[in-house]
Amino acid sequence: MISPLSSVSGSAKLGQNVHVDPFTMIHEDVVIGDNSWIGSNVTIFPGARIGKNCKIFPGAVIAGIPQDLKFQGEESTVVIGDNTTIRECVTISRGTVDKQTTVVGSNCLLMAYVHVAHDCVIGSNVIIANSVQIAGHVSIDDWAIVGGSSAVHQFVKIGMHAMISGGSLVRKDVPPFTKAAREPLSYAGVNSLGLRRRGFSSETIAHIQEVYRYLFLNSMNNSRALEEIEINLPATKERDEILNFIRSSERGVMKGYIN
Repeated sequence: MISPLSSVSGSAKLGQNVHVDPFTMIHEDVVIGDNSWIGSNVTIFPGARIGKNCKIFPGAVIAGIPQDLKFQGEESTVVIGDNTTIRECVTISRGTVDKQTTVVGSNCLLMAYVHVAHDCVIGSNVIIANSVQIAGHVSIDDWAIVGGSSAVHQFVKIGMHAMISGGSLVRKDVPPFTKAAREPLSYAGVNSLGLRRRGFSSETIAHIQEVYRYLFLNSMNNSRALEEIEINLPATKERDEILNFIRSSERGVMKGYIN
């Protein structure tokens, strides 16, 4: 059902049973999947690709042009996966020539006033709490949680299953399976509660904790710690996820434990 008080381009492609509330504007070159709900006063600009069963609440702006002075009007997109909820006044900018797209995965929750800038890639099952501000080119992996009113610096990477405390300034990469808190942002332990909720065994969580003891709870630098981990700890997908993340970090990872 499309309200007669909304404006929907004739070239927009809406799936079956899409509901559009009054005073919403949907431009050309937009695709919205089946059974999605678009609230009132939403603006969806060209280049939006929205999945099935999504909910977009009033005041959201999807696929606005990037807030980037280097943007030259190139064609680009915002891609949003299935079953994702975008709450009030969220803004998601489309990509630039760098990646050509901004991605938000499936089963995500973006709470009110979140901003996702150009060329970000957000995985699936991610929760981003109220008023989080995410700069351009940020990568957030599956199952991560970012606490409210946090600010994420451009090009930062946040690993899978990481949890970031509310009000954080995220200037460095946050490795997978960790909790991050304090100022400057520091390792605050393994996200063991979240991992248990997602079916990780006690043995796997203990193994992850042992990896981070080498990395963050001793006096070794990262290069030496990575070598010791490979020598002394058995190879698992969790261990290798951590090692690959640390080695591929371009901004450097957050600090170790601070009392």
